[in-house]
Amino acid sequence: MPATLVTLHCVPSVSIALEDLSNAERSVALYVSDMPDRYRYRRGDDALLESWIIQGATLLGLERLYRLAALLSGYQLAWMEKCASTVQEQAHAQRFPKTARLDRAGRMASLVSLNTPMSEAARARGLRPQFDGGCPTCEGSGQVWERWIAPGCDWEEEGYQPCPMCPGPVNPVRCVAVAA
Repeated sequence: MPATLVTLHCVPSVSIALEDLSNAERSVALYVSDMPDRYRYRRGDDALLESWIIQGATLLGLERLYRLAALLSGYQLAWMEKCASTVQEQAHAQRFPKTARLDRAGRMASLVSLNTPMSEAARARGLRPQFDGGCPTCEGSGQVWERWIAPGCDWEEEGYQPCPMCPGPVNPVRCVAVAA
């Protein structure tokens, strides 16, 4: 005979839709969920992964989930550019001590993102990383000094450009960076 649930659980009244979460938010939600550390995806497990994502998002709450996902995105961006500071390294290790679990959560979130589209709001949040201690490239100024070659020109120019790591308006002029 199956076990019967006899205790009541309080479920928050906030409804979380999978489409309203960015890929980083889905990764963080999976990280904190009941997904086993050594979980291996099998065909047809999409509903199970989605339920773990919703569970993790519910456990954290949306505001905390958004913040953790933005910090994760910022750390990953700084790590890829090889400019992550020790403050960022330490904060990331403290927030996500199980690196293998975080990697697996990211891979599983990407699988879900292949089949479940994101809303425009979720996509926009995913493009706004945050950094512990400020941006490692521009140190919070939002701009960096660069040299570039404008299309159709055969000379270099230099000046301030928007920081490539900080969120902000996209520069409509396409330039090829020569040196930073």
